[in-house]
Amino acid sequence: MQNPDNTPVIVAVGEFTDRPKDTAQALEPVALMAEALAGANKDGGGDLLSRIDTIEVVGLVSWRYTNPVSQLCRTIGINPIRQRNASMGGETPIRLVHDAALAISRGEQQVVAIVGGEAMNAVSKARKQKIDLPWTPLASREEAVRFANDRIEVSPISKLIGVRDPSQMYPLYEMAAQKTWQQTPAEGNNDSAQLWADYAAIAADNPFAWLRHAPSAQDIASVTADNRYISWPYPKLMVANPAVNQSAAIIVSSLTVAREAGVPQDKLIYIHGGAAAAEPDDYLYRDRYDRSSAQTGVLKKAVELAGGDANNFSKIELYSCFPVVPKMALKVLNLKSASVKPTVAGGLTFFGGPLNNYMSHATCAMVKALRKGPGELGLLYGQGGFVTKHHSLVLSTDAATSPLAQDYSVQVEANHAMSPIPDINPNYTGPAIIETYTVQYGRGGEAEQGVVIVRSPDNQRSLARVGVEDIESMSVLLNKSQSAVGIMGQLSIDAESRPNWKADTNI
Repeated sequence: MQNPDNTPVIVAVGEFTDRPKDTAQALEPVALMAEALAGANKDGGGDLLSRIDTIEVVGLVSWRYTNPVSQLCRTIGINPIRQRNASMGGETPIRLVHDAALAISRGEQQVVAIVGGEAMNAVSKARKQKIDLPWTPLASREEAVRFANDRIEVSPISKLIGVRDPSQMYPLYEMAAQKTWQQTPAEGNNDSAQLWADYAAIAADNPFAWLRHAPSAQDIASVTADNRYISWPYPKLMVANPAVNQSAAIIVSSLTVAREAGVPQDKLIYIHGGAAAAEPDDYLYRDRYDRSSAQTGVLKKAVELAGGDANNFSKIELYSCFPVVPKMALKVLNLKSASVKPTVAGGLTFFGGPLNNYMSHATCAMVKALRKGPGELGLLYGQGGFVTKHHSLVLSTDAATSPLAQDYSVQVEANHAMSPIPDINPNYTGPAIIETYTVQYGRGGEAEQGVVIVRSPDNQRSLARVGVEDIESMSVLLNKSQSAVGIMGQLSIDAESRPNWKADTNI
């Protein structure tokens, strides 16, 4: 039997969604976090806030503060020994839960709160309505807190061509994976739409979700003025929705403290373990785009903790900023999307994508779901950056049969599974075959340029654009019945020093 003093459990969760009729009445992020923590305290029986010795604030984007964690503590009237503004990244919340569990298992901490909140919807509306929000004065960029991992590293060639944003990067994985899975773009789009409809149906039943109208797969797949392309092949209803006002809090404690605080046994969720690994930060320096060895490593470790079979997970949350991430995860887990529910929260499009904090909400939803299914196993899988950082966590109402592993990194295994990384040559000209690709779209729904990652005959990798005036090459990229991966063309450098790819005329 494990020592209750060193047995970590999730004891309480809280969420808050703010939908004011008057934008000026919207709560700022710190106030949203305070509401979530108050909800968690109530969920745990009302005797937890004063016991918190460590508080972690997930990196936030929608408002600049000098020290949000300190302001949050003052707002709710607590003064924990350890107060930290944590980091950016979609995997951050479950990593913080995992780290809290480890610290408790080592006897270093007793009660840890993980909390995050964003108010991008209110900020955007206020900007459009040209009103000043009565919030904490916006800190200057120089004075504002810097969260770790607040930048996505990209190469100079990527900046030159204009590939900077995750919405422009994730499709590169989508198109490469479709080719490996022997799908046409049309077939891949249908799979994405059906998967997203499954997420939407779960969001419709979640009272904290931002969008609860549950569009059909046909609605999600159909490109319209209201569902314009963001980056090929994804329309708006296939990408994360950051325009939300949402917050969530998770409280982790030792089993001893949970009992002292009077938290009922049937509310306790045990942390069985998990894993973490990462890809190289710069996407051009990765081995391939049809899979991620880091994702594979963390999910396989989770399956190992579940007895070797992913079917032992009765509840699953697969990070869902764009369809390719859970589609790849389902392949690793050897699960069919038609036979499992890939979310308990509703996904970043429909539940809402509060930037780095979605997995806090997913954890809250998982805790609630497991409380209704005693003895069941739950899998949380979060991802940050651009298919960069990966973390899995296994939870249950039942205690684990072995102590929590202190080292959760599977980076060595992930690195070992990587293929050789090709040399990057941004100045290459000559014959070049498409490795993967996308098309960037403007706000009016018009194509702005194609983007291709290509290989030379001697296997050098380069990044290039395709001009919209090159109708023949653009038609290759936008062909729904045939993938452009593997199509040969020619790479040249234009007057602005940008590599340009043109399809061979004899394709």
